Amino acid sequence: MAFYDRLIDTLLAAGIEPWICLYHWDLPQAIHDLGGWQNRDIAGWFADYAALVAHRYGDRVKRFATFNEPCVFTLFGYGLGWNAPGIADKEALHKAIHHVNLSHGAAIDVLRSSVPQASLGAIHNRQPCFPVSSSPDDAAAALRFAEYWNDAFPYPQHLACYPPHLAAAIEPYLKPGDMARIARPLDWFGLNHYSPHYIKADSNLMGATFGAPPEDVPRTSIGWPIVPGAFRDTLLDIHARFGLPIYVLENGTATDDKLDDAGGIQDTGRIAYLQAYTSAMQEAIAAGANVRGYFVWSLLDNFEWASGYSQRFGLVYVDFATQKRVPKESARWYSDFIKIGRILEVPAASGEPIKIAAATDHEPGEQLPVVSAVQVQ
Repeated sequence: MAFYDRLIDTLLAAGIEPWICLYHWDLPQAIHDLGGWQNRDIAGWFADYAALVAHRYGDRVKRFATFNEPCVFTLFGYGLGWNAPGIADKEALHKAIHHVNLSHGAAIDVLRSSVPQASLGAIHNRQPCFPVSSSPDDAAAALRFAEYWNDAFPYPQHLACYPPHLAAAIEPYLKPGDMARIARPLDWFGLNHYSPHYIKADSNLMGATFGAPPEDVPRTSIGWPIVPGAFRDTLLDIHARFGLPIYVLENGTATDDKLDDAGGIQDTGRIAYLQAYTSAMQEAIAAGANVRGYFVWSLLDNFEWASGYSQRFGLVYVDFATQKRVPKESARWYSDFIKIGRILEVPAASGEPIKIAAATDHEPGEQLPVVSAVQVQ
């Protein structure tokens, strides 16, 4: 906790507002041994943890998120068995979903009562789920998967209900008053978005899994489709469905970054991705989406879960052996993007310039993002 005291104070001294996310998939082993997300008591334990964080940092930090991407750590950890704790069981999955939602509501109440002028939300990964084919099985699988991926947490937290198919599965774990405990007043909707999903029917307990995107859809180095229009449409859907200010808390791309002979990194692919996605965001804003901020994932190359250190998302290159940091060309582009407001040109691999619209020429009164930032994991 002393580390975070130093980090918060240093950020504030540099004129950077810190945002705290309470949970980014890191369940303590001791809590897991007591049942973890399978144990309804975890809502109280999580509230105690939120109180500790609020009292330690609430004098300097006002922006708090309860969870990051709860759909991912529950689905991958308890439904598909891919991530920790490696369980593939329907009962375990549905308990985990409901208990995470209860924990969210309990933490919101603690933060609201403990932090003056708190600004509170949660961070959801919402991505359109398209069937890989026109077959009825794939279409049904995409609809079913979308409820778990997109709606299992925003619906109860914002609308006080579970989506239709999931509601029946959660019902055995509901107690009177649970939905009121979950749907506490929030100040903003946090979004993580990288790409749409292409879903196919499967024999696993979900009856659905990830399929390949169409061959004509470009992909990042990690294999994720590049579809900026899906980002625009997602922002508009959130605006229409939930009616809260939106903060994009993660958006970015992994690229195959290597130091050149001059010791720099010419990551023009990342710049093109960011230009396309921030332009799509500006289209959503122009169409009425109440987007207030945008955070790039991420500041530094990081440990990317099952991909380890093989995928580099950072604006700053990290030599993992020496810990040397090298700003990539995208770091310079992003700095200019948020400061200058003009058409930027960066050299492509072919030597021809790529024109990047900084998207800062706005009509009078147009809604603009008020936060531009980078995420640090």
